[in-house]
Amino acid sequence: MMPHPDFLPETPIMHVNKHFALSSELISELLLEMRLRGVQYRRLQTGSEFGVGFSHRPGHAYFHYIAVGTAVLRTREGTLHELKAGSMVFMPQGEEHQLLSDVSCSFQHIDTLGSAPLGEAVSGINTCPSSHPTPSTVLFYGCMAFDLGGMQGLGKLMPQAIVVEANEQIYPGLVPILGAMKFEICSGRAGFAGILARLAEVAAAMIVRGWIEHGSENAAGLIAALRDPRLARAILAIHRDTGREWSVAELAAQSHVSRSVFAERFKSIIGIPPQRYAREVRMRIASHWIIHDKISIDTVALRLGYASQAAFSRAFKRINGYPPGAMRQRPASGVNTVNE
Repeated sequence: MMPHPDFLPETPIMHVNKHFALSSELISELLLEMRLRGVQYRRLQTGSEFGVGFSHRPGHAYFHYIAVGTAVLRTREGTLHELKAGSMVFMPQGEEHQLLSDVSCSFQHIDTLGSAPLGEAVSGINTCPSSHPTPSTVLFYGCMAFDLGGMQGLGKLMPQAIVVEANEQIYPGLVPILGAMKFEICSGRAGFAGILARLAEVAAAMIVRGWIEHGSENAAGLIAALRDPRLARAILAIHRDTGREWSVAELAAQSHVSRSVFAERFKSIIGIPPQRYAREVRMRIASHWIIHDKISIDTVALRLGYASQAAFSRAFKRINGYPPGAMRQRPASGVNTVNE
């Protein structure tokens, strides 16, 4: 007779790189749910003194790349980051901030500066005085709708600003991307604006991937779970088969640990029971399909394995507090997130 799962010995912890215990397979699976869509891009040329402000945009991320010159990034809390040519900044929480030539400079909001269209969703701003033969600073800015799908809880764990230098070793794949951005910004060749927009989205996605792999040593919540090879297997299973009504025993089997050990460890790290997490992921993906992909509610219910639209609607309301039909009237940034 097989022993009860609760009495099965726990699988020993695998010895892995201290910075990263998550397989590339799981990263790829989770990143498939991520959406980065540019809603506004600007190429800025400035004189020796400038100040540009950016508002808080929930559900969005900011991207800045300094091609020529220098700038100072000042966050909402007043933290200062000195930026130089080749520096890239990704702000995943869309927080209010300013880019300044000097901390003593006043600033104008980006939307109050006159611009000229350069391409779809891309405009040019030139504040360089006519007395200056060449601009002191040239940068490319982007505001992107940022949705992590079932990983939405990660957004709350990411830092307010991620600053990457041109030679940053943690993000080696960014070096050619940023080099290509500088070439397109400075050359002004035909179609450069559209190419810049696509490069910015690729660079931002690489930043998110790099942070998942090499984030804070004091990781908590979902990041800590992704680094635990026992829990990572269960999380991968949940994200791969969102239509399945997972039992705790089935998820524990995916992780090769006993049911009781798995349930206790999952809740202690993630903060909610595994079945609750699986249901929230399912409804987060349902919300994305309804809001962003404009899929009908009955089709979403069918995709997620519900016997009827009514059964899906009841499950959706239990998690979100409102029926899926109300999603049509709610802004994309107002979608509930998976709790930590």
